[in-house]
Amino acid sequence: MGTHLVLVLLSICSLSFSQECNRQLQENVDFPGTDIKFFYAADVEHCQQLCTQHPSCLFFTFVRADWTRDNRHFYCYLKNTPSGKPKVQTPLLGVTSGYSLKSCHPEAEPCLSKVYQNVDFSGGDYRTFFTADYEECQRACTQDPSCHFFTFVNKAYTPERIRYMCHLKFSWSLPKTPIVEKTVGVTSGFSHNTALSHVSKAACEGKLFQTADIPGSDIEVFPAASPEHCQALCSAHHSCTFFSYSSNNFNCHLKDNKNEMVMVAKQGTTSGLPARFCQPDNNWVKVPQVGVDFRGSDIRFELMDDADTCQRTCTQDPNCQFYAYANEKFYDRAYRRRCYLKRVITMPNPPKVTKLTNVVSGFHLRNCV
Repeated sequence: MGTHLVLVLLSICSLSFSQECNRQLQENVDFPGTDIKFFYAADVEHCQQLCTQHPSCLFFTFVRADWTRDNRHFYCYLKNTPSGKPKVQTPLLGVTSGYSLKSCHPEAEPCLSKVYQNVDFSGGDYRTFFTADYEECQRACTQDPSCHFFTFVNKAYTPERIRYMCHLKFSWSLPKTPIVEKTVGVTSGFSHNTALSHVSKAACEGKLFQTADIPGSDIEVFPAASPEHCQALCSAHHSCTFFSYSSNNFNCHLKDNKNEMVMVAKQGTTSGLPARFCQPDNNWVKVPQVGVDFRGSDIRFELMDDADTCQRTCTQDPNCQFYAYANEKFYDRAYRRRCYLKRVITMPNPPKVTKLTNVVSGFHLRNCV
């Protein structure tokens, strides 16, 4: 379970749910120090949502577009303290600070309906084409399951040759377990609300090739709990044409080769194809992984009698995406019966946000009813 890491996180995990709901934003107020992570964010509300989804963020400071001291615009600093409150609050022009919404019963995947004039969401591009306006670009992003944010180049942009160009961009929306390892006495699994969905409602079964490897053509390698979890990751990635999963080290190899697929026999490896144009089988989220630890990303722990209760608790908690339960066989008695609820950030998260004249950026509207 990562005993030393758990000890550090215990107070933070419990504090994130004992705090009162505080939605107030403090303009021109800095919470200096105690940073745990830095992201780019489109605005202060986006920064607050990133803090809410991060497992240990309790409060944040966002550097706005009107900041003048240097070029750190759109910086989102996630923070925490053992007390759950900022150590210091100081006046500072150009920043806004606030608190995580974990205690406010947030939406699992919030609607990000704003568009941002003269702001570029840099990186993550996988497809470009021309559209009449940014509204059509946003509609295209919303209709494409691989698209999570976009940037549109308007009619006044220079050079002229890329005016009206729509850039569709990708970020991960499916939880990626940061560390997966064999551990006696631990059962791990997913919230039953964790699933890959497609626009199509037609059901399909994934194609898996047992004891087969597809060498080469790797584009990404991630930890995964099972071949089916790996297949879901491949299905979510815009460029993945097939995958190979190693049960020996839990590595999921996403691959891109549109010209050929050559398989070789290999024990302990399962390969397969993504499900893109149908509703994939999401039963993999209901299968507990016995003797496997999903280490890290803890939001809190509770004492429970069995792994089934831990799984139900995770499913009922909108903040929980996956869990790990230490049973009576776990080597350290002090951690037995602990159910660790876990999550990672799955909302759209541009790699970089910058000022750029005559472009418009925004997010997909699939979460907006």
